[in-house]
Amino acid sequence: MATIRLGDEAPNFTAQTSEGQINFHEWLGDSWGILFSHPADYTPVCTTELGTVAKYTEEFNKRNVKVMALSVDGVESHHGWIKDINETQNTTVNFPIIADEDGKVSELYDMIHPNADSKLTVRSVFVIGNDKKVKLIITYPASTGRNFEELLRVIDSLQLTAYHKVATPANWKHGEDVVISPAISTADAKNIFTKGVNEIKPYLRMTPQPNLD
Repeated sequence: MATIRLGDEAPNFTAQTSEGQINFHEWLGDSWGILFSHPADYTPVCTTELGTVAKYTEEFNKRNVKVMALSVDGVESHHGWIKDINETQNTTVNFPIIADEDGKVSELYDMIHPNADSKLTVRSVFVIGNDKKVKLIITYPASTGRNFEELLRVIDSLQLTAYHKVATPANWKHGEDVVISPAISTADAKNIFTKGVNEIKPYLRMTPQPNLD
């Protein structure tokens, strides 16, 4: 089984989902994507997670991000579970859930960690850029629900740093100052970053976030 690493092309697949058969790359189109796996349907932590994702629809749309979930149960089970999610989480699930009964997608993305559980997927998260390349991988154990605020924060950083010669410091949030790439000289940085350059050390220069008015 191949290991997926940052910068690899996200493997394509065609799968049955709660919204019909989907080819992953075609479905992504020019969007960014989040693919995240769930141990099984009708599990309590997953129920809260999928409800939370549905509530973040507007935030994902703002960032041109499509979301797709995966569970090892079938389509019929997914439809029943979605009713429960909508009822208990007071939301409407509006994204596809892959029915990975044969485990093909789980295997393709290395979502089964045998020493944790031989059948159920761990809580994998893959953020995929609009170039179909894997930008972020986070793996949580089955018992720990994900923080979707953190995923939004990471996507903000990924989208910012993809187009500007900057990096984001620890605990950075959208709107805060960013780090200038070490590859740029301070003299050049002053021409590039017209909002100002704060040189704390020759290798540590800060500037206001460049893609804000």
